[in-house]
Amino acid sequence: MSGSKSFPTSDAPESPERTEVVLSLTTVYKMLPLVQQIAQDIVTSHKTIARLQPEGEVLDRKRHSLDWPERKRRYEVKEEMAKADKELEVAHNELRELGLVVVNETEGGIGFPTMVNNGRAFFSWHLGDNGIQHWCFADEDNERPVPASWLKEVASR
Repeated sequence: MSGSKSFPTSDAPESPERTEVVLSLTTVYKMLPLVQQIAQDIVTSHKTIARLQPEGEVLDRKRHSLDWPERKRRYEVKEEMAKADKELEVAHNELRELGLVVVNETEGGIGFPTMVNNGRAFFSWHLGDNGIQHWCFADEDNERPVPASWLKEVASR
């Protein structure tokens, strides 16, 4: 997984009453259609912010000398960025409620918490993947391929 490998758990201080989420591979596959939509929202919001931010910064620096069309555009940019920020917040909250973690916001990487050999681990999924292909222990950076035996169990259900 790219980016930081420090995966917050669902029982982080902001929600002390929640128990840790542990998902089976079968459950993860059932969740994928919804998670795909949420991950797409995150990626789209990031692209919107990245596209508008440079223009917004230029307009902010020149705000005292803008004519009306430029001033109007400045307001539009601010509104679009605020909308994208709100959509990003909503998507993050949805994933948090599901007990999932965002691993890579710009590429739509999501971690699904599980247990492997009595250790915290995550199934890894990235926007565009057809299914779960990798997993990793929570305290490690290296992704491992999902064993064929795990996938057979999913296919048999």
